[in-house]
Amino acid sequence: MTMSETVNYGGLPSPYAEPAGSRIVVLPVPYDRTSTWKKGADRGPEAIFRASANMELYDIETDSEVYRRGIWTDAPVAGDLEPEELVATVHRRVQGHLANRKFVVVVGGEHSVSTGAARAHVERYPDLTVLQLDAHTDLRDEYEGSKYSHACVMARIREMCPIVQVGIRSMDAGEKPALVPDRVFFAEKICGHLAWIDDVVAKLTGQVYLTIDLDVFDPAIMPSTGTPEPGGLMWYDVLALIRAVGRRRTVVGFDVVEMCPVEANWAPDFLAAKLIYKTLSYVLEGDHGQARSIEGARRAH
Repeated sequence: MTMSETVNYGGLPSPYAEPAGSRIVVLPVPYDRTSTWKKGADRGPEAIFRASANMELYDIETDSEVYRRGIWTDAPVAGDLEPEELVATVHRRVQGHLANRKFVVVVGGEHSVSTGAARAHVERYPDLTVLQLDAHTDLRDEYEGSKYSHACVMARIREMCPIVQVGIRSMDAGEKPALVPDRVFFAEKICGHLAWIDDVVAKLTGQVYLTIDLDVFDPAIMPSTGTPEPGGLMWYDVLALIRAVGRRRTVVGFDVVEMCPVEANWAPDFLAAKLIYKTLSYVLEGDHGQARSIEGARRAH
Protein backbone atom coordinates (compact mmCIF):
# COMPACT_ATOMS: atom_id res chain seq x y z
CA MET A 1 0.00 0.00 0.00
CA THR A 2 1.37 3.43 -0.96
CA MET A 3 1.31 6.48 1.26
CA SER A 4 -1.42 8.03 -0.91
CA GLU A 5 -3.65 4.98 -0.31
CA THR A 6 -3.51 5.02 3.47
CA VAL A 7 -6.36 6.12 5.68
CA ASN A 8 -6.52 9.75 6.68
CA TYR A 9 -5.45 10.77 10.16
CA GLY A 10 -8.06 9.54 12.62
CA GLY A 11 -9.83 7.41 10.01
CA LEU A 12 -12.41 10.17 9.89
CA PRO A 13 -15.53 10.09 7.73
CA SER A 14 -16.99 12.99 5.80
CA PRO A 15 -17.70 15.77 6.64
CA TYR A 16 -14.92 15.85 9.24
CA ALA A 17 -12.12 15.03 6.79
CA GLU A 18 -12.96 17.39 3.93
CA PRO A 19 -10.55 20.22 3.01
CA ALA A 20 -13.10 23.02 2.74
CA GLY A 21 -14.59 22.76 6.22
CA SER A 22 -11.57 21.62 8.20
CA ARG A 23 -9.79 23.88 10.69
CA ILE A 24 -6.83 21.47 10.87
CA VAL A 25 -4.59 20.18 8.08
CA VAL A 26 -2.30 17.19 8.59
CA LEU A 27 0.58 17.21 6.11
CA PRO A 28 2.49 13.91 5.83
CA VAL A 29 6.15 14.18 4.83
CA PRO A 30 7.50 10.62 4.38
CA TYR A 31 11.14 11.66 4.03
CA ASP A 32 14.27 9.82 5.15
CA ARG A 33 17.15 11.04 2.98
CA THR A 34 19.62 12.35 5.60
CA SER A 35 19.14 10.04 8.61
CA THR A 36 22.31 8.21 9.54
CA TRP A 37 21.52 5.15 11.67
CA LYS A 38 18.28 3.20 11.40
CA LYS A 39 16.33 4.04 8.26
CA GLY A 40 12.55 3.88 8.10
CA ALA A 41 11.27 7.34 9.07
CA ASP A 42 9.71 7.61 5.63
CA ARG A 43 7.24 4.93 6.80
CA GLY A 44 6.35 6.95 9.89
CA PRO A 45 3.30 8.85 8.64
CA GLU A 46 1.65 5.72 7.27
CA ALA A 47 2.18 3.83 10.54
CA ILE A 48 0.80 6.74 12.56
CA PHE A 49 -2.26 7.12 10.35
CA ARG A 50 -3.03 3.40 10.47
CA ALA A 51 -2.83 3.45 14.27
CA SER A 52 -4.92 6.62 14.51
CA ALA A 53 -7.90 4.89 12.88
CA ASN A 54 -8.19 2.81 16.08
CA MET A 55 -8.13 5.80 18.42
CA GLU A 56 -11.09 6.97 20.48
CA LEU A 57 -12.00 10.47 19.37
CA TYR A 58 -13.36 11.65 22.70
CA ASP A 59 -10.61 13.08 24.91
CA ILE A 60 -11.43 12.43 28.57
CA GLU A 61 -9.10 15.02 30.06
CA THR A 62 -10.36 17.99 28.05
CA ASP A 63 -13.94 16.65 27.70
CA SER A 64 -13.72 17.43 24.00
CA GLU A 65 -13.81 15.98 20.50
CA VAL A 66 -11.36 18.11 18.57
CA TYR A 67 -12.02 16.17 15.33
CA ARG A 68 -15.28 18.12 15.07
CA ARG A 69 -13.26 21.13 13.97
CA GLY A 70 -12.34 19.08 10.89
CA ILE A 71 -9.02 17.33 10.26
CA TRP A 72 -8.10 17.06 6.61
CA THR A 73 -5.13 14.90 5.62
CA ASP A 74 -3.34 16.49 2.67
CA ALA A 75 -1.46 14.56 -0.01
CA PRO A 76 2.06 13.62 1.09
CA VAL A 77 5.13 15.61 0.12
CA ALA A 78 7.29 13.65 -2.33
CA GLY A 79 10.09 11.75 -0.61
CA ASP A 80 12.63 11.73 -3.44
CA LEU A 81 13.90 15.30 -3.07
CA GLU A 82 17.30 16.64 -2.12
CA PRO A 83 17.31 18.12 1.40
CA GLU A 84 17.18 21.76 0.32
CA GLU A 85 14.39 20.99 -2.16
CA LEU A 86 12.48 19.19 0.57
CA VAL A 87 12.71 22.21 2.88
CA ALA A 88 11.48 24.51 0.11
CA THR A 89 8.59 22.20 -0.76
CA VAL A 90 7.40 21.82 2.83
CA HIS A 91 7.71 25.59 3.28
CA ARG A 92 5.55 26.23 0.24
CA ARG A 93 2.89 23.68 1.21
CA VAL A 94 2.61 24.91 4.81
CA GLN A 95 2.66 28.53 3.70
CA GLY A 96 -0.36 27.87 1.48
CA HIS A 97 -2.34 26.30 4.29
CA LEU A 98 -1.50 29.11 6.69
CA ALA A 99 -2.69 31.63 4.10
CA ASN A 100 -6.02 29.78 4.20
CA ARG A 101 -6.10 30.13 8.00
CA LYS A 102 -5.58 26.45 8.69
CA PHE A 103 -3.87 24.99 11.74
CA VAL A 104 -1.11 22.80 10.30
CA VAL A 105 0.34 19.59 11.72
CA VAL A 106 3.34 18.20 9.86
CA VAL A 107 3.97 14.47 10.32
CA GLY A 108 7.42 13.13 9.45
CA GLY A 109 9.64 11.68 8.33
CA GLU A 110 13.01 12.65 9.67
CA HIS A 111 13.53 15.89 11.57
CA SER A 112 14.80 17.84 8.55
CA VAL A 113 11.16 18.21 7.46
CA SER A 114 10.63 20.71 10.30
CA THR A 115 12.81 23.44 8.81
CA GLY A 116 10.40 24.40 6.05
CA ALA A 117 7.39 24.21 8.37
CA ALA A 118 9.06 26.45 10.93
CA ARG A 119 10.05 28.94 8.23
CA ALA A 120 6.45 29.27 7.05
CA HIS A 121 5.25 29.87 10.61
CA VAL A 122 7.96 32.44 11.35
CA GLU A 123 6.89 34.41 8.29
CA ARG A 124 3.28 34.47 9.44
CA TYR A 125 3.81 34.87 13.19
CA PRO A 126 6.57 37.39 13.99
CA ASP A 127 6.34 36.86 17.78
CA LEU A 128 7.36 33.21 17.49
CA THR A 129 9.51 30.86 19.55
CA VAL A 130 10.16 27.30 18.40
CA LEU A 131 9.95 24.85 21.28
CA GLN A 132 11.92 21.69 20.52
CA LEU A 133 11.21 18.42 22.35
CA ASP A 134 14.08 16.12 21.45
CA ALA A 135 16.86 13.87 22.69
CA HIS A 136 19.38 15.63 20.45
CA THR A 137 20.39 19.26 20.08
CA ASP A 138 20.48 19.14 16.24
CA LEU A 139 22.70 22.25 16.20
CA ARG A 140 25.38 21.19 13.75
CA ASP A 141 25.89 23.86 11.12
CA GLU A 142 26.51 21.18 8.49
CA TYR A 143 26.44 17.40 8.50
CA GLU A 144 27.70 15.04 5.82
CA GLY A 145 27.83 17.87 3.31
CA SER A 146 24.36 19.31 3.93
CA LYS A 147 23.15 22.30 5.93
CA TYR A 148 19.65 20.82 5.78
CA SER A 149 20.36 17.46 7.40
CA HIS A 150 18.28 16.21 10.30
CA ALA A 151 21.32 17.01 12.45
CA CYS A 152 21.17 20.69 11.46
CA VAL A 153 17.47 21.44 11.83
CA MET A 154 17.71 23.56 14.97
CA ALA A 155 20.77 25.42 13.66
CA ARG A 156 18.64 26.51 10.69
CA ILE A 157 15.58 27.33 12.80
CA ARG A 158 17.65 29.32 15.29
CA GLU A 159 18.66 31.58 12.39
CA MET A 160 14.97 32.49 12.02
CA CYS A 161 13.72 32.91 15.59
CA PRO A 162 14.42 32.10 19.27
CA ILE A 163 14.38 28.46 20.31
CA VAL A 164 13.96 26.54 23.57
CA GLN A 165 15.20 22.95 23.78
CA VAL A 166 13.71 20.32 26.13
CA GLY A 167 14.66 16.71 26.84
CA ILE A 168 18.20 16.96 25.47
CA ARG A 169 20.57 14.17 26.42
CA SER A 170 22.87 13.71 23.41
CA MET A 171 25.08 16.09 21.43
CA ASP A 172 28.41 16.42 19.70
CA ALA A 173 31.14 18.48 21.39
CA GLY A 174 31.19 20.71 18.32
CA GLU A 175 27.63 21.82 19.04
CA LYS A 176 28.48 23.13 22.50
CA PRO A 177 29.36 26.70 21.38
CA ALA A 178 25.93 26.97 19.74
CA LEU A 179 24.05 26.18 22.95
CA VAL A 180 22.31 28.92 24.89
CA PRO A 181 22.56 27.30 28.35
CA ASP A 182 19.55 28.95 29.97
CA ARG A 183 17.33 27.89 27.04
CA VAL A 184 18.27 24.19 27.16
CA PHE A 185 16.51 21.82 29.56
CA PHE A 186 18.55 18.63 29.80
CA ALA A 187 16.62 15.44 30.49
CA GLU A 188 18.74 14.53 33.50
CA LYS A 189 17.79 17.80 35.17
CA ILE A 190 14.05 17.58 34.64
CA CYS A 191 13.02 13.91 34.82
CA GLY A 192 10.95 13.22 37.91
CA HIS A 193 10.17 16.89 38.53
CA LEU A 194 7.54 19.36 37.28
CA ALA A 195 8.82 22.76 38.43
CA TRP A 196 10.88 23.01 35.25
CA ILE A 197 7.73 23.43 33.17
CA ASP A 198 7.13 26.95 34.50
CA ASP A 199 10.72 27.80 33.60
CA VAL A 200 10.22 26.56 30.05
CA VAL A 201 6.99 28.51 29.55
CA ALA A 202 8.58 31.68 30.94
CA LYS A 203 11.16 31.62 28.13
CA LEU A 204 8.56 31.43 25.37
CA THR A 205 7.14 34.36 23.45
CA GLY A 206 3.40 34.74 22.96
CA GLN A 207 3.28 32.51 19.90
CA VAL A 208 4.87 29.06 19.85
CA TYR A 209 5.62 26.44 17.23
CA LEU A 210 6.24 22.94 18.64
CA THR A 211 8.64 20.52 16.98
CA ILE A 212 8.40 17.12 18.63
CA ASP A 213 11.03 14.52 17.83
CA LEU A 214 9.64 11.28 19.21
CA ASP A 215 13.02 10.31 20.62
CA VAL A 216 12.35 12.86 23.37
CA PHE A 217 10.47 9.95 24.97
CA ASP A 218 12.32 7.23 26.80
CA PRO A 219 12.91 4.17 24.59
CA ALA A 220 10.93 2.11 27.10
CA ILE A 221 7.75 3.64 25.67
CA MET A 222 9.07 4.88 22.30
CA PRO A 223 11.62 2.43 20.88
CA SER A 224 10.56 3.11 17.29
CA THR A 225 12.96 5.90 16.40
CA GLY A 226 16.09 5.93 14.27
CA THR A 227 18.33 7.19 17.08
CA PRO A 228 16.92 6.14 20.49
CA GLU A 229 18.59 7.54 23.59
CA PRO A 230 18.16 6.21 27.14
CA GLY A 231 16.94 8.47 29.92
CA GLY A 232 14.10 10.19 28.10
CA LEU A 233 10.86 11.77 29.22
CA MET A 234 7.72 9.77 29.92
CA TRP A 235 4.21 10.22 28.56
CA TYR A 236 2.79 12.40 31.32
CA ASP A 237 5.94 14.56 31.49
CA VAL A 238 5.50 15.53 27.86
CA LEU A 239 1.74 16.00 28.16
CA ALA A 240 2.17 18.24 31.20
CA LEU A 241 4.49 20.52 29.25
CA ILE A 242 2.29 20.69 26.16
CA ARG A 243 -0.79 21.32 28.29
CA ALA A 244 0.93 24.20 30.11
CA VAL A 245 2.17 25.75 26.86
CA GLY A 246 -1.28 25.42 25.31
CA ARG A 247 -2.93 27.16 28.26
CA ARG A 248 -0.46 30.00 28.69
CA ARG A 249 0.76 30.67 25.17
CA THR A 250 -0.69 30.47 21.66
CA VAL A 251 0.51 27.36 19.86
CA VAL A 252 0.22 28.17 16.15
CA GLY A 253 1.35 24.82 14.72
CA PHE A 254 3.43 21.74 15.39
CA ASP A 255 5.17 18.77 13.90
CA VAL A 256 5.79 15.19 15.07
CA VAL A 257 8.82 13.54 13.50
CA GLU A 258 11.27 10.61 13.56
CA MET A 259 8.74 7.78 13.78
CA CYS A 260 10.63 4.71 12.58
CA PRO A 261 8.02 1.94 12.84
CA VAL A 262 8.81 -1.62 13.85
CA GLU A 263 6.26 -4.07 12.51
CA ALA A 264 6.34 -6.32 15.57
CA ASN A 265 5.57 -3.45 17.96
CA TRP A 266 2.63 -1.23 17.09
CA ALA A 267 2.25 0.44 20.50
CA PRO A 268 4.68 3.29 19.61
CA ASP A 269 2.68 3.96 16.43
CA PHE A 270 -0.38 4.48 18.57
CA LEU A 271 1.53 6.65 21.04
CA ALA A 272 2.49 9.00 18.21
CA ALA A 273 -1.07 9.07 16.86
CA LYS A 274 -2.47 9.81 20.32
CA LEU A 275 0.18 12.48 20.95
CA ILE A 276 -1.01 14.40 17.90
CA TYR A 277 -4.63 14.19 19.05
CA LYS A 278 -3.82 15.16 22.64
CA THR A 279 -1.81 18.14 21.43
CA LEU A 280 -4.67 19.27 19.20
CA SER A 281 -7.06 18.85 22.15
CA TYR A 282 -4.88 21.00 24.40
CA VAL A 283 -4.22 23.66 21.77
CA LEU A 284 -7.67 24.00 20.19
CA GLU A 285 -9.63 22.70 23.22
CA GLY A 286 -12.18 20.83 21.12
CA ASP A 287 -15.90 21.50 21.34
CA HIS A 288 -16.78 20.88 24.98
CA GLY A 289 -19.96 19.11 25.94
CA GLN A 290 -20.80 17.87 22.44
CA ALA A 291 -19.46 14.33 22.68
CA ARG A 292 -21.25 11.66 20.67
CA SER A 293 -20.09 8.51 18.93
CA ILE A 294 -19.29 8.40 15.23
CA GLU A 295 -18.25 4.74 15.30
CA GLY A 296 -20.93 3.73 12.82
CA ALA A 297 -19.92 6.46 10.40
CA ARG A 298 -16.28 5.48 10.81
CA ARG A 299 -17.04 1.86 9.86
CA ALA A 300 -19.09 2.97 6.87
CA HIS A 301 -16.23 5.18 5.75
